[in-house]
Amino acid sequence: MKTQRPITSDSEHVVLKFRPRTSAQLPGKREEPPRPARPVSVANDLSRYEKPREEPDDFRQRMLANIAAFAFTVALTAIGIWLAVSIADLRKTQDCVLMGRRDCAKISVMPRG
Repeated sequence: MKTQRPITSDSEHVVLKFRPRTSAQLPGKREEPPRPARPVSVANDLSRYEKPREEPDDFRQRMLANIAAFAFTVALTAIGIWLAVSIADLRKTQDCVLMGRRDCAKISVMPRG
């Protein structure tokens, strides 16, 4: 582990002058003539990185995998929402009981007809 040493002299402190980058040219430098623009090269095609496939894509299997992943995501989201609502309801009931109230439980009564 590196230990810190105390500063012994003021000669170790250096203040650098801040020069913003927005200036067109640096101070003390002459303006150089503009260079001729290089021709813009066309971007390389990515086909050289493609590998030939032995079998064509099975779009049906890919679609089924996407549907299964979407169904799993929806189920996981639904379970998360149900869990959050259940925890909030239990917390509300527990707060009611800890306050000493007796009418905390919800009782559903079917109307007689």
